Amino acid sequence: MKNRAALLKTLSMPLALAGICAFFAVKEPAFLGPRNLSQLMVEFSITGTLALGMFMILLTGQIDLSVGSGVGLIGGTAAVLVTKQGWGAPAALAAGLGVALALWALMGTLIVKQRIPSFIITLGGLLVFKGVFWKVIENSTIPVMGVDENLYSRITTYYLPANAGFVLAGVVVALLVLLEWLDRSARAARGLPVPSAARAFGLLALVAAGIFVGVDRFNRFHGLPVTFLILSATAAAVYILTRHTPFGRYLYAIGGNEEAAVLSGINVDRVLIGAYVLMGATVAVTGFMQTAYQGSSSTTVGDLMELDAIAACVIGGTALKGGRGTVWGVLFGALIMASLLNGMTLMAVQPEMKFIARGTVLALAVWLDVRLGRT
Repeated sequence: MKNRAALLKTLSMPLALAGICAFFAVKEPAFLGPRNLSQLMVEFSITGTLALGMFMILLTGQIDLSVGSGVGLIGGTAAVLVTKQGWGAPAALAAGLGVALALWALMGTLIVKQRIPSFIITLGGLLVFKGVFWKVIENSTIPVMGVDENLYSRITTYYLPANAGFVLAGVVVALLVLLEWLDRSARAARGLPVPSAARAFGLLALVAAGIFVGVDRFNRFHGLPVTFLILSATAAAVYILTRHTPFGRYLYAIGGNEEAAVLSGINVDRVLIGAYVLMGATVAVTGFMQTAYQGSSSTTVGDLMELDAIAACVIGGTALKGGRGTVWGVLFGALIMASLLNGMTLMAVQPEMKFIARGTVLALAVWLDVRLGRT
């Protein structure tokens, strides 16, 4: 029974993604076209980057409801600095990143030092950031252009040449194999059970094939979007951080049993604040990408993105109580959410039906996680 449950958990996300893609491909053949796949990759990169930040927060058993408003605020701040204040794009982006790090460090400090539930603090942040965001852009639309108009705006419109895309794909596959080997070696050295090599490397072979096929499809449009580089770098950093550093082990330990983590000597307050600071960094990067993708900063940027990030994590198997989850799962969950939204947009589905579909997928993911967790 346990083996069947484990197998179902392993196959549930790939099967769900395959089913969603097959449905939209039949209903709208353009879904698998090079142009739409390129657009889907940009949307996936934006959702995935934010979800990776949320993943580290959820691992500790905390939550952050403010990230959607933060995406709008940080992206809008950089847009105003570039367009209205005449700042260079690098300086404006750096300033936005600094603001994000400071804000999320403050929220993390309030949560751990004042013992205020993260739900309350981040809910307040959602409202405050939204109000400040609207004040910053003066309830208007701020285009992403100015002194360095090609830099900020091209975050989501620049594509790698064909050969560079294949070289990058090779590097990514080699890195995945190396990380898998290091993970298996580390588990063996600690006397922990090591998953089947055939299954692990068979899955990597499928992923590698998908990467190269995807790059080939992207090259038929303009090439591999640079946002994929941003997502890949973020995913690699979070993977290494959570799987191969003491800080990552502390995240899992705190989420698994905070009292036991304290008794074992872990500085829980410092780790939690660090997790929120990293969340701020991913919010800033996501804000820049989302604003550039829309082409301007407006009052709708970032709306409900916190729910998409949480949904991606939960769909990917991250426990809301903390202590369980993987980077791979988060990426799969983000791809499922991005594919669902992209396909519905391509089919011109009414906005209200999009909300119903997103909520249904999230509820089903939680239900499946609970059911499989009992077996």
